[in-house]
Amino acid sequence: MQALWMVLAALIFATMGVCVKIASVWFSSAELVFYRGLIGIVFLALLARSRGVSLATRYPGMHAWRSLIGVVSLGAWFYAIAHLPLATSMTLNYMSSVWIAVFLIGGALLAWVPLPGRDGRVERPPLQGPLVLTVVAGFAGVVMMLRPTLGDRQAFAGLIGLLSGLTAAFAYMQVVALSKLGEPEARTVFYFALGSAVAGGIATVFGGFSEWPGIQALWLLPVGVLAALGQLCMTRAYSTAKTEGGTLLVANLQYSGIVFAAFYSVLLFGDRIDTWGWAGMALIVGSGIAATVLRQRAVPKAPAEEH
Repeated sequence: MQALWMVLAALIFATMGVCVKIASVWFSSAELVFYRGLIGIVFLALLARSRGVSLATRYPGMHAWRSLIGVVSLGAWFYAIAHLPLATSMTLNYMSSVWIAVFLIGGALLAWVPLPGRDGRVERPPLQGPLVLTVVAGFAGVVMMLRPTLGDRQAFAGLIGLLSGLTAAFAYMQVVALSKLGEPEARTVFYFALGSAVAGGIATVFGGFSEWPGIQALWLLPVGVLAALGQLCMTRAYSTAKTEGGTLLVANLQYSGIVFAAFYSVLLFGDRIDTWGWAGMALIVGSGIAATVLRQRAVPKAPAEEH
């Protein structure tokens, strides 16, 4: 069942991406973040109440930092969805696992202290060979995927898409820290929704609200509701995975969201993905799965990622 819950979560997040892309015709990325946060606040407050989870926290600073990084990632992702093919923007956001591998490599090198070995020679720092390979493969996949799908005017959107994956990795590491402190996931996600509403509202005030489009504004509702439902399904998938193998299966099935996004991209928006594009996506998925396996060994029982 945990596999089915994760596949359902991936389908919901990909469907949310469709709604974001359609709604971006009438609303800016900041407005989408704002409305997503508002809907999420209501949904998650009701969820926390039904589960008897208090929203009071002893770590407001950590939640504020996690929300700030998460909002940057969310805004960048919504911008990429609006200006890139859906499959491309989804794949770039799912690069977060590869970025986490980069952080693990950098952290190991920074923590290494040059001490002489038994023979008097200074030992080399750990090479982290498997992680290095996942990083190289991931970025090779990016090059393969962006070449056939990015036009000259989309180069900036491609960089923003990469930024969404990078900042998502930072946000996920903060979620791991909060989880180790015993913070319930419902509380963490609630404060993220609150931060989204506040930051998105401030950005919208400075950037200006779009003209209200009328009936088309209903596209905002599924953006917020599907985001909350996807997170619930993902949480359910992780909570029902009782073994390490089950947890790894769940974590890797999240990449099925890229497949769903690719079909949406082709069928609904008429995007063309050639052989290089499909190969690049496959390489990114493979490197992401490998990075997830290695990360699970380093951080057992880590919380779910958000998209």
